[in-house]
Amino acid sequence: KLPTMKMLLNLITLLSAALLANAAPPTCYSRLLSLSKEITESFKALQTSKAEDSCVEMLPRLYLDIHNYCVLAKLREFVAYPRCERVLEVSELKEKARSLYTIMISYCRRDLVFLTDDCNALENPIPPPIEPF
Repeated sequence: KLPTMKMLLNLITLLSAALLANAAPPTCYSRLLSLSKEITESFKALQTSKAEDSCVEMLPRLYLDIHNYCVLAKLREFVAYPRCERVLEVSELKEKARSLYTIMISYCRRDLVFLTDDCNALENPIPPPIEPF
């Protein structure tokens, strides 16, 4: 009976540790990464859903790589784009881009490392390789 109790106690301890690990607050870096992916995906969805809207077609491309120094200029360009105020999704996307820019230049400035300054890579991103099943 004692080994069973000990094993059960170990299992409870292990599960408690796993729950605590998942409850840890996101780091500044992880927040930047998730927000940049969210913005990029929202932009892709906007491009396909509002393709008939000419202002959406004219929006600057919005592929974000937070490790590329040019992303700061890309965010400024997107937020300052003067058209599409009447499209709610674009306004929401601009707000998210503004938040990402603010977080990058103020709150997470010391946590972020830029690995490149290749502005062309943000205009023509290389798609990730397709993994075989």
